[in-house]
Amino acid sequence: MKFLSVAAILITFSQSSAFVTRPSLATGKTLLMPQQANVKVKMSTESGDSSSALFEELSLPARPGRPLKVAIAGGGVGGLTSALYMLKKGFDVTVYEKTAAFARFGGPIQFASNALSVLKEIDDTLFERVMDKFTFTGTRACGIKDGLRADGSFRMTEDSLDYVFNPDAPADWFVKFPLKQCADLYGLPYTGVIDRPDLQEILIDECKKLKPDFIQNGNPVEGYTDLGRGNGVSVQLADGSTVDADILVGSDGIWSAVRAQMYGEEVKKSSANLKKRQGCNYSGYTVFAGETVLKTNDYYETGYKVYIGPKRYFVTSDVGDGRIQWYAFFALPPGTKKAPSGWGGSVRDEQADPQENLVEYIKSLHEGWTDEIMTVLDATPPESVEQRDLYDRAPEFLRSWANGNVVLIGDAVHPMMPNLGQGGCQAIEDAYVLTETLAATKSTERLQDSLQDFYKKRILRVSIVQFLSRLASDLIINAFDTPWSPHDDLGKSWKSYLTFFWKPVLQYAIFPMQFAYLYSYFPSGSMRETAAELEEKWKEVHYKSSEENFKRVEKEGQSVAIPSFFKKAEIAAPEIKIKGAPATVLQAKKGDTTE
Repeated sequence: MKFLSVAAILITFSQSSAFVTRPSLATGKTLLMPQQANVKVKMSTESGDSSSALFEELSLPARPGRPLKVAIAGGGVGGLTSALYMLKKGFDVTVYEKTAAFARFGGPIQFASNALSVLKEIDDTLFERVMDKFTFTGTRACGIKDGLRADGSFRMTEDSLDYVFNPDAPADWFVKFPLKQCADLYGLPYTGVIDRPDLQEILIDECKKLKPDFIQNGNPVEGYTDLGRGNGVSVQLADGSTVDADILVGSDGIWSAVRAQMYGEEVKKSSANLKKRQGCNYSGYTVFAGETVLKTNDYYETGYKVYIGPKRYFVTSDVGDGRIQWYAFFALPPGTKKAPSGWGGSVRDEQADPQENLVEYIKSLHEGWTDEIMTVLDATPPESVEQRDLYDRAPEFLRSWANGNVVLIGDAVHPMMPNLGQGGCQAIEDAYVLTETLAATKSTERLQDSLQDFYKKRILRVSIVQFLSRLASDLIINAFDTPWSPHDDLGKSWKSYLTFFWKPVLQYAIFPMQFAYLYSYFPSGSMRETAAELEEKWKEVHYKSSEENFKRVEKEGQSVAIPSFFKKAEIAAPEIKIKGAPATVLQAKKGDTTE
């Protein structure tokens, strides 16, 4: 068996040149050769045969060598965050994005305290700009409400067991989440949301400050050829061209073309019963979503609420400017389509029955539930409602996220249920850890090992978060029900008794431990004073913008006051590079192409 050994290397830097000692293949004698500071080191075997690999030193701002060349597939949260941090480290980064132009579409994305800490550590300006567009939810009451017993007035009550002994005590709140307390434990900014288009624009703008042409639109990654240790990867693009890079980062979402090749899958291929799609499993749940502007009695006092009841749950969240985003989760078979799908990637002609009022349909599935849900739904424009079947993946304990010079991050390898709002957060953590790992890599010889190190660093934490996210869905729908009470007959099933007895365990053990673990990754360190200052500043801005929107809706009506939650962006796309490339992100998700 042959083992590689590196010949003795003596490097003497004189301005831009150096000398390297290498063995002569013909004589075996050592030769002194001039070399640029970009040092290439040829490897030889013990038998004297040379390998073809030329390993190069990789630079950082304070380290000689050449910049690491990185190709990133996909310009989502994980891809753009990776690009920014890598550019700041001095890497040569190019993002290859499916859409020919970015469009403003889609609803808010949740950033928990752990993700905010990572953003702060990556770049102070990035963090400040995100905070300027942020809506805090974790500073206010968040938790689980009784979907049947909440009295319909959006009142604020305690989550104690007093209602068991006092028939007049309110039972609106089941359990409140300790989001603020757990953030305070580490001195972190509080959980909240930012509109996806605002986040996207901030990340792109910050990247362009470092490399104006960092992103190539309308020409996505379709495949790759790994060239072996030290030789990088050849990336195949949709227009038939290829580009070379040291590594390829697959950040192209749940239906990843990069993952499809790495794991031997077929992009978006579904089983006959739709329970499997490109290696992902149907979660058992479909979700409807919408958005409205509505001033409820508890608007300024609550962040997000989860209404529980028999076999389903309903979530509302303040997303800023007086807007309430809602989700309705149902245990239905995959492909049970009523509304357009795609989270912004569809048009109304995809509705199963274009004449059906989707708000009324969702209300019919919540018959007997609190009027609080009905009030939110009644204020929602029916044309804004969309639907998505939820798929996720089991943790990849037996397969690495990396193979050769290619690595997967974010939803491309660990999509997760939305219940904990950690999908985007974990993609941001991936971006940070991957960049830090690569920055510590001094030679192309070590790149493949570094990608494996990244996988080992992330697999345990990500798997735990995946498990907690999935567990939250399964418990709420399959194990939770309307809690038992001695004063009415609303909760009499065995699940109702189980839910009742779960209350103190959830309140004093499980939820505190869960959120404490989620927030335990905070590379920025404590920033307690910053968190308090941000909250105070935000309160004033939030109140002003919300009141302005409430007045506008009162005057003009919902359909005029706000865009649809999944509004199609009306933009002029630039010249398309290739025939068949989607002109906008909307068309890309729908599957439309330009001719």
